[in-house]
Amino acid sequence: MTSNVGGIERPIRIAVGILAVAIGAFAGLPPVGTAIAFVVGTIALVTGAIGYCPVWTVLGINTCPAESGKKA
Repeated sequence: MTSNVGGIERPIRIAVGILAVAIGAFAGLPPVGTAIAFVVGTIALVTGAIGYCPVWTVLGINTCPAESGKKA
């Protein structure tokens, strides 16, 4: 799996994921809102942590800077 999430996007995804999970846990949302917050937060955390987003692959987006001196 090739990384396609990099630069400033990774820490932003991780921060948004933590925020969304915290909102789901502590904001007192209705059950559907809590579930949506947990799903969005988990997806943001995982894609930020592993550096790969399947949606970016489909859309042809790559924010990961090319590593010089390494072959793909």
